[in-house]
Amino acid sequence: MTNRPTMLILSFSPIVGDARVLKQVARFTGEYDVTTLGYGEAPQGVVEHISMPREIRFDDRDGKLVLLKRYRRVYWKLSAVKWSRAALKGRRFDVIIANDVEAVPVAVALKPRYGVLADLHEYSPRLHDDNPSWFEKITPWFEWVVRRYVTRADAWTTVSEGLAAEYERNFGFHAELVSNATPYQELEPSPVSSPIRLVHSGAGLVNRQLHLMAEAVASADADVTLDFYLTPNHPAYMDELKAFAATTDRVRVLDPVPYSELVATLNQYDVGVFMLPPRTFNYRHALPNKLFDFVQARLGIVVGPSPEMAAYVTDHHLGVVSDEFTVDSLRAAIETLTVEKVSEYKRNAHASAAELAGEHQVEKWASIVAGLMEKKRR
Repeated sequence: MTNRPTMLILSFSPIVGDARVLKQVARFTGEYDVTTLGYGEAPQGVVEHISMPREIRFDDRDGKLVLLKRYRRVYWKLSAVKWSRAALKGRRFDVIIANDVEAVPVAVALKPRYGVLADLHEYSPRLHDDNPSWFEKITPWFEWVVRRYVTRADAWTTVSEGLAAEYERNFGFHAELVSNATPYQELEPSPVSSPIRLVHSGAGLVNRQLHLMAEAVASADADVTLDFYLTPNHPAYMDELKAFAATTDRVRVLDPVPYSELVATLNQYDVGVFMLPPRTFNYRHALPNKLFDFVQARLGIVVGPSPEMAAYVTDHHLGVVSDEFTVDSLRAAIETLTVEKVSEYKRNAHASAAELAGEHQVEKWASIVAGLMEKKRR
């Protein structure tokens, strides 16, 4: 036993593969006795990990109850909710960090001594608002969960200003921005290659329309190539992307690399590229970890006109923003790249790497938690 305060980090995700949750674990295990609950293996440094079986789902909503608007029963019948409540029965913690909307009611019900910090990775009520049926049926349920339980947390954080504004507009609480910034990496910009080497890393999801980036590079009147490092989220779409890549010597689809190796792998390239058509509210306000991965890898950056990504690229002179979310517009942006310009963008990324490092962001969580403990002690 120690005299250190106790913390539960609750996340219905495989924590060892969840970059954002791992940042919470890394920041707090030095000062708190941290217990984690999530799928898979234990992250390093925790005093205990409660591993939820993979088959226990957090999204197995009862469709009939959803249609009847029996929202309370829908929530408390979720398999992950029932399982985690049973696993945590009789436990008491000083502080709980609950990741995403589905975990927050469980945390609130546990009544930690100093409070609950809700870290909201998405604007959940509009998670799939490109699907009319989902938006009609599931959005009201999520809104109910947020209104009924998430508002009862003691503090809130989220990943972008657009999401924070929407939560405050609709539910009245202010979520502080803690971006998905990547920890600082001791790297130098690599010399610009010929051809200029573009790279994209992330999820192989069909609604991200990754093929638009492939088509822009393949048809560009510039000496460029593009490598994808993708997780096979949608295998059929990955097959389509690989089939397209087979038609050109400019595009390759490669296997993903472990996150611990990602930034060093990216450092071998010249420009990180990410155009994300705003098919959903969350996509429109995306500020993803890959943008910060590109910075720490000392790359130039090309993005579409997503407002939050574009602001970083413009403010820090890191690269180019396309005018529209189209192949033609992205191609035009890529065609502005020269060895001289990319060298400058890489130097600017190097100059900005310390300022944009994740260490500054995780300290916001530490300050919030310290504030909760001090407030309740008084």
